[in-house]
Parts: sequence; structure tokens; C-alpha cells
Amino acid sequence: MNTSLQGQYAFVCGSTQGIGKATAEVLAQLGATITLLARNEGKLKAVRDALPTPHQQVHDYIVADFNSPEVLGQKVADYLKKIDHPIHILVNNTGGPPGGPIVEAAKDAFLSAFQLHLISNHTLVQSLLPIMQQNGGGRIINVISTSVKAPLAGLGVSNTVRGAVGNWSKTLANELGKDNITVNNVLPGATATDRLTTIIAKKAERTGKTEAEVAQQMRGAIPLQRFAEPQEVAHAIAFLASPAASYITGINLPVDGGRTPNL
Repeated sequence: MNTSLQGQYAFVCGSTQGIGKATAEVLAQLGATITLLARNEGKLKAVRDALPTPHQQVHDYIVADFNSPEVLGQKVADYLKKIDHPIHILVNNTGGPPGGPIVEAAKDAFLSAFQLHLISNHTLVQSLLPIMQQNGGGRIINVISTSVKAPLAGLGVSNTVRGAVGNWSKTLANELGKDNITVNNVLPGATATDRLTTIIAKKAERTGKTEAEVAQQMRGAIPLQRFAEPQEVAHAIAFLASPAASYITGINLPVDGGRTPNL
């Protein structure tokens, strides 16, 4: 099975920590040359310098804030003018909105979340699409959430926006198939990242339980009885980016230890 990414160039968003960082590491190990996108230049440099280079890749980064899609689009446009190679893979990945019941959510929270996720994703796709079409194909992989399949309690804004991104992605897959561009979603379950730590802490504060109790309760709802490691989600992303997944498009792939209650 061919999972080599040698000679491929990938944009990986939100790549200074968690799932994004793990994805950049795995794709680089498989041979891809990585352009990291995040807002903290110091962290970007540190991650770039530590990425694997089994084929002497020269990795790079773009400092970008996904809260400002117009600025993001301009920075990507400027970057594309400076390089002399195509971009084959786009991994859309951004930290989720703050938790809380949907009835308590401010209207601005929905607008901010749409900017951060849907509009920024769309900006990147529009920026890279002509290059992928000219190159004869590409891979777009969106890291979303299992809430695309079943809303998660206490994540009202996230549930709403993730659903929109899921339908946006399926529409893209339908439209771009003729260009040999696949579009797929990876849906992480509870994954050992800073976001999960924050969710546990807030739930403990709200319920009066200890963080350890909350974490154990969450693990108990997962058939595999543990949280995912970021690398486990990254492996699913890497497969969808690889030649082995050339006939897979328009799907939602849960990586959740079996927690999602529906097929």
C-alpha cells in the first residue's frame, strides 16, 4: 500500500500544537514538505525546526491568524508568489470555539466561530484551488468533530459551526471530484490536547466534580476506555492525504474510539 508523500507539498493549519502539530510531523515523516500555518511565530519556528526531513525537505511557515480571513488570504497569496512548487495537500485545522450551552451563547460567538472555521477554510481552498487544478489534483482534509454526526452536550456554538463545515466540505467534494481533488473530513473524538484539558476543567467547575472524576467519566463513555493521542488522529489524516486513499472523497471519518453513537 502506497502511503509515501515524497515530493508532495502540504499546508497544515493550526500546526504548533495538538492534532495540527502531530499531523505536520507524520506527513513530514512520510516525505511531504510542510508549510505550517499558525499565529505564533516563535512556536512556528520551533515546530518547523523539529520536523522530520527523511528526504532533505526544507519546511516553511506562514504567520497567520484565522480570526482574520482577509489577512490570511493575503498572506497566503503573498507566499504563493514566492514559491516555485505546487501545493498538493491542505489540512484545515483550527482550535474549537469555547464551550457552553447554546442558549447562553452570544450572537457574536457564532459570527466569530464562522470566521475562524468556515470562512478561513473557504479562503484557503479558494487560494489553493487553481494550483491544485493546474497540477491535476489534490487533497483537502478538514479536521472537524464528531459533533458533525451527533451534537455534543455543552458545545453549542461548536456543534452549529462544525455542522456547517461538514456540509460545506461535502459540497466541495461533489464539485471538485472532476478535478481529481478529494475532500474529506476527519472527526476527532476526545483527544489529549490543551482543548480537552480546558473542557475538562470547565466541566469540573460547573459540576463540582474533580477534574479526575470528569476525565474518568468521559473515558467511561468511550468503548476503548481512553482518550486518543494526537498522533492517532494524524495517522488518519495522513492516510487520506496519501495515494492509498485516491478513491475516497466526501466522507466523515470518526477517530473517536467508538464513542459516536451512530454509524
